[in-house]
Amino acid sequence: MSNIHFHIVTLFPDAIRPYLESSIIGKAQEKKKIQISYYNPKDFTGKTSRTQDERVDRRPYGGGPGMVLRPEPLLRAVEKARGKRKGVEIIFFATDGATFDETAAKKLEKKKDVVFICGHYEGVDARVQKILKAKKVSVGPYVLTGGELPAATVIDAIARFVPDVLGKAQSLEASRASSPEVYTRPEVLGWKGKKYRVPKVLLTGNHAEIDKWKKGRREA
Repeated sequence: MSNIHFHIVTLFPDAIRPYLESSIIGKAQEKKKIQISYYNPKDFTGKTSRTQDERVDRRPYGGGPGMVLRPEPLLRAVEKARGKRKGVEIIFFATDGATFDETAAKKLEKKKDVVFICGHYEGVDARVQKILKAKKVSVGPYVLTGGELPAATVIDAIARFVPDVLGKAQSLEASRASSPEVYTRPEVLGWKGKKYRVPKVLLTGNHAEIDKWKKGRREA
């Protein structure tokens, strides 16, 4: 059984699927520690006759550039993702949303199902967020062309806290004396006529001093 199921509502699943199927996140899916499913609004237009709208976007009311994603296909896609399960967290990426951080990642890791609504073009009809009572989330003070990268970022951050996703519990930043600087062999790196050495304290084997050095670098 998967620890957590991520549901991504996106017009462009292939934009993020390669990343989420590789490296640590890909292995986590193979080990069934997490599960990721994709729902394309194009498959939920509800068109059954010529009189129904098969498009996923339309011009915005009030004018303006670009196209806005229609509410019906997105609402149907989320309904499919949510099913009859209770306690599903729905994330709506928006520039005015709460800033996503590690505390939020830890809270979301406790959920069984998390749905991400990935906007595109000029955005998503605002009624979608209101109807679903989705939580508005922002990954930073900037605008991206779509919600796929934010979804991948949030999934990556949450997955790190799922038991056994990382090789060692010590890999979690909060549980180790980490440093923004890390080094490996060679001890002395020669590059374009200059020599760059590993800090001496890391070579001493004195773990108390090493942890003290790491903490100092982290707080600097």
